[in-house]
Amino acid sequence: MKTLHGKIAMVGGASRGAGRGIALVLGEASATVYVAARTSRNGPKPSDGAPGTIEETAEEVTRRGGVGIALRADLSDEAQVKDLFARVEREQGRLDLLANAAWAGNLIDSWSKRFWNLDSSLYRETAGSVDTYWWTSVYAARMMSRQKHGLIVYVTDNFFPDPHADRGQVLYDLGHEALNRLIVCMSRDAKKGGFAIIGVNPGFMRTERVLIHMKDEATRKQFRFDLSESPEYIGRAVAALAADPHAARRNGELLWACDMAEQYGFTDIDGRFIPRFDANAPVCEAGLAF
Repeated sequence: MKTLHGKIAMVGGASRGAGRGIALVLGEASATVYVAARTSRNGPKPSDGAPGTIEETAEEVTRRGGVGIALRADLSDEAQVKDLFARVEREQGRLDLLANAAWAGNLIDSWSKRFWNLDSSLYRETAGSVDTYWWTSVYAARMMSRQKHGLIVYVTDNFFPDPHADRGQVLYDLGHEALNRLIVCMSRDAKKGGFAIIGVNPGFMRTERVLIHMKDEATRKQFRFDLSESPEYIGRAVAALAADPHAARRNGELLWACDMAEQYGFTDIDGRFIPRFDANAPVCEAGLAF
């Protein structure tokens, strides 16, 4: 892995999931990582009891060789986002990378429900998730356009290139289509500002919430857990982009972590190359042991 020593990064949604995986890999590459999310040791915990806090992630970033700095904030609130970026600029004078993986709505339990039977909070949480990408992008772009360099990475889902297809859950689909349109449309201005915005699509990640629901072997087989990847797989993809001096050429693109693994020559933490998720792929019994 190429070093990111001296690079300044902010990772949104880094208390758990893809955000945590990205932050840890950036730390392993010796970056300074601002770990931003709502869940703190001293604050309210998620209603589903999902583990993970910003302090735990920041400490692990430091343990791996980087500098982890925990920032508790609601990234859907403009005032709080403004304060975060003001702090980074005050303390570091620049920002080289913003990676956002903040997603508030827990849709796993409601995946098969009709849209009219969904809890009203899920729509607000989906809209709030899009807000986090908007506000962090706005304030990162203001810094990066002054610097004339920088990289913004969205963790998103581009599973279906057909705009008439859907991802199986209306709010999940709505939220990620919004993110993908932001990437494509914002990239035009980003190019003029001297920085880049790129989307990266993971596969089936073994996040904390996924592990809560994969309670037995039957469930794991049903959802093809053998094809899953660690959150650090997409972390390695983001770190590879951050270390690539030509990453700006991918401005506006929606990439897959597995395709980047082939391009940059990395694997998941278990040494495997994980291809694009395909529910019809042959069963790999060894993968069920995670």
